[in-house]
Amino acid sequence: MSNPLIITRDETLLDELLRLGAAAGTVPEVVPDAGAALSSWGAASVVMVGADVATDLVRLGPPRRAGVHLIGWGSLADEVFRLAVALGAENVAELPRSEAWVLEMLADTGDGAPGECVTIGVVGGSGGSGSTTFACCLALAAARRFPTCLIDADPQGPGVDRVLGFDRMDGVRWDSLQQTTGRISARSLREALPRRDNLGVLTWPPGAQVSLQPFAVREAMSAAARGHEVVVLDVPRAGGPLSEELMARCTTVVLVVRATVPGLTSAARVAAVASRSGSVGLLVRGSGADPGRVARVVGAPVLATMADQRGLDEAVDLGLGPLRSRRSVLGRAADRVLSEVLGRRTAERAA
Repeated sequence: MSNPLIITRDETLLDELLRLGAAAGTVPEVVPDAGAALSSWGAASVVMVGADVATDLVRLGPPRRAGVHLIGWGSLADEVFRLAVALGAENVAELPRSEAWVLEMLADTGDGAPGECVTIGVVGGSGGSGSTTFACCLALAAARRFPTCLIDADPQGPGVDRVLGFDRMDGVRWDSLQQTTGRISARSLREALPRRDNLGVLTWPPGAQVSLQPFAVREAMSAAARGHEVVVLDVPRAGGPLSEELMARCTTVVLVVRATVPGLTSAARVAAVASRSGSVGLLVRGSGADPGRVARVVGAPVLATMADQRGLDEAVDLGLGPLRSRRSVLGRAADRVLSEVLGRRTAERAA
């Protein structure tokens, strides 16, 4: 897809649309004539048709396509809405009143489509299950193939930057986003995060604990989804409305479970809450557990099992990160879980 396309001869309307395009970080193609616009009609990411040329465009009868918006300056006559129907336009907007909507639409175009992102939540079924470590491994595995963002939403956890060895990297952390009152650009977030290759990380600042503001979390997740193909979310196990909302925003929630009686009992309670939001799968830690029995006890399918990995604490303490090899215990488990989640997503889209 190419840049947005603007079709208008209205100088006032054009100036405003170009201003909004610049604010959204995109450079539209401008065509003043309806006939000349046909060559770019199908390839443009979105088409903004000025009310002043709508009649001419309807006469030409361009092919129907998604992403057509009819936009005018000031109050529009009823006839404009009939022209919008004839063009197959998705929306009719009046500037300057609809400025915020047009800006968001253009920003979404520049950022990419949020519906293409797979969001995987990771939550501990019990204390000490190692969910933060596994979230880091899952993000590292995804980043080998896709632009990936790891979001640390657990204020009681160790901090994903410390587990990964990102703690000395410069970049935006949660304290910088708590003052957010508007929309976060995906491009801005992607460029501001501590990043290594394909993996960006949003986590906590050192020192005093920062309370997450729900609106900041929503905006950060939305921007991350627009700017990455995979988002891995370290979900707080404490529960509450914010945790439930975070799980509801996930394609799949992976519950990390210890294969002990207390661990499975605790995990069953967490799974009951998580399953209200959508798909839940289990990563079972510990050897000798029967996956079928674990699934029945907890009430969710087992995606993968894994034994404890030797030398893990030492590797993290040295700043080497938890995933040194794809053939390690954690590496194989992360690859299996990622394959299961992506496979489910592909099957759902094909259905």
